[in-house]
Amino acid sequence: MSNSGSDEFNCTFNLNYDDGSVRELPFAGKNWWKWPILNWGDIRTPYHFEKYGASTNWNSTQIFQVSVSIPSRAALQSITFPQTANMPDRLHIFAVSMTPSVVPASAPTSPMLSVRSVQFSTRWENVNGQRAQAVAITLANLLPGSMATSTSASINSKYEVEVIGEGLTTVTPGMVYRLVPADQARFDVLVLNDNGTGNGTVRVKDAQGNVVGTSEGWPIIPLRETWTADESVLATHEPPTWWNQAKYGIFIHWGVFSVPAWGPPHEYAEWYDWYLHNPANSSSKTWVHHLDTYGPDVVYDDFIANFTASKWNASAWLDLFDEAGAKYFVIVTKHHDGYSLFDTKNTTHRSSVYLHPYRDFVKELMETAKAEKPNLHRGTYYSLPEWFNPYYFQYGFGVWPGGLAHNAFDASELEPYTGMLNITDYVEDLQYPHMLSLALDYGTEIMWCDIGGPNKTLEFAAEFYNNAAQNGYQVTMNDRCGAVPDFDTPEYATFASLSTRRWETSEGMDPYSYGLNTATNASEYKNGTTIIQTLVDVVSKNGNYLLDVGPTAEGEIIAPMADNLLAAGKWLKYAGECVYATDYWYQASQDPTGSFRFLTTPQTFCIVAFNKPTNGSVVVNAGGVVLPIQHGDAIRLLGPNSPAAFSDDGGLEWRMEEDGVLTIDVPEDQVDQVDYAWAFQVSYALF
Repeated sequence: MSNSGSDEFNCTFNLNYDDGSVRELPFAGKNWWKWPILNWGDIRTPYHFEKYGASTNWNSTQIFQVSVSIPSRAALQSITFPQTANMPDRLHIFAVSMTPSVVPASAPTSPMLSVRSVQFSTRWENVNGQRAQAVAITLANLLPGSMATSTSASINSKYEVEVIGEGLTTVTPGMVYRLVPADQARFDVLVLNDNGTGNGTVRVKDAQGNVVGTSEGWPIIPLRETWTADESVLATHEPPTWWNQAKYGIFIHWGVFSVPAWGPPHEYAEWYDWYLHNPANSSSKTWVHHLDTYGPDVVYDDFIANFTASKWNASAWLDLFDEAGAKYFVIVTKHHDGYSLFDTKNTTHRSSVYLHPYRDFVKELMETAKAEKPNLHRGTYYSLPEWFNPYYFQYGFGVWPGGLAHNAFDASELEPYTGMLNITDYVEDLQYPHMLSLALDYGTEIMWCDIGGPNKTLEFAAEFYNNAAQNGYQVTMNDRCGAVPDFDTPEYATFASLSTRRWETSEGMDPYSYGLNTATNASEYKNGTTIIQTLVDVVSKNGNYLLDVGPTAEGEIIAPMADNLLAAGKWLKYAGECVYATDYWYQASQDPTGSFRFLTTPQTFCIVAFNKPTNGSVVVNAGGVVLPIQHGDAIRLLGPNSPAAFSDDGGLEWRMEEDGVLTIDVPEDQVDQVDYAWAFQVSYALF
């Protein structure tokens, strides 16, 4: 895909059926090239041509693959591609393949199963003291959607899936409890892989232990034990299962920029130093604000003395994150201003350890988290470039030029870069050692880089992954380190449709800024409704949600931010079963009106309503797609006083029409107990 500047591309296909109906199929994708933040496609080339081959663009080119569901209640006649002829955006489609439904000659007596994919992954779980490799499997029911309400055409009991082959022992089979026509199930089979060779076979057993299907010819790939600084090796790395299941994290932007803590609307407050100098005149609102507030004699580095952290309490932060329902956090260890919150040793002394307030905040937070909140996974943000570091000048690009800043009010003077030490090369002597230290000394589980650009990420990633493996845990790295990303990181963005590639959107509590912006009214911060509905929307499309707080220079997370986080956390306490460890629903992430989101687990299906149910019922129309709900299933509204899962109370009354429209009767007193979003959890009846 090519797009005029944006990182995401959204369009709509029309599906035309032989009964005359037309259905819109939304599609979201990534730009085919983007630098320095890396888009990572399934097929990659080192360059692409421009102007019909007249010139070469040496940015890496990406071709992406995505799998989407085509509703099959009627036979598909044709597909109309998006109209982009008169638009600056283009969608380049290199290949399309479809798996047709299998239409039986008579009423089906069993599901028509097909193993769609088998991946011997780099993920593992500890099973009885041994590392069991996760084999990711997708199992489809190829019967058409018109048969989705038929119990005989569906899996309605516990099916087990195992993988057999030379050197393989299945220790935890995959489980499938419900699979209706036109749907897919994704699950892991855990195997002990003793350097297995050849091809593996997937074997499916029904509830009575009978083998009902096999699929052969899947190449066995041993669990990787050692990582080398080679792109072809590192590109196989994946986000660990814990990250996939966590769904929700807290971002923390805290540093010298927290002292002025100011920015005009639609600007990052953490970019104060850049906007003070660019442009250094009255057309910059930041420049005017600085002149009016501090005068012309105060430079950015003077704020270091006021970064006191005098009220900072690591335990209080972690308690808040935990109560908010987050499963991980990512702290900014160094932003583009070059001031670090960890021990930078002999690379530079532009750090809170060597300058005011003389504390290693990253160490304190990490150690406190390990001791008090072992359930919270620990991550670190690191900016690869620095705006005004003289040693970055040779690598400078765009708005990260390197070189000392000229005084914003007297261009003849250069501003200091406090704490700088003499080094030879920025990447070799500063950036790379910093990243290694965060991995090896501080034990980060998430390396969340920013900006990309020149780097030694291949060397770093090998060290990062090897160290984690040797110490018995699994780690991950985002797409802004410049190479071999595990997941994508759009900002303030949600997709119109699901992405089969792992992604994580980040947003501030502030409507635009990540760092604290005192110019923002507290009423503008994300409230419980916005937080929960954004989280559910993102998760339904295979993403994670990283929500940012900007503490004060004293180290406090102000009440309007904290209160809204806690409000969302209350919802997650009673409805988190429809968020954590869920998977997207293959047939639709949301209904056509955008009022409902759909999520799955092996034994449940979740319908999350964004509009408060009224008049004692809620009507769910997935746009012609039949929800995987069948006779005997129990539906309950998750709330503060909802009954336990799989209880014998029968749940709420519900009915499904022939056209797939679901109506759930729900008492208003239950509805009124719930805020922000209404999660209806379907528990499958097993036969």
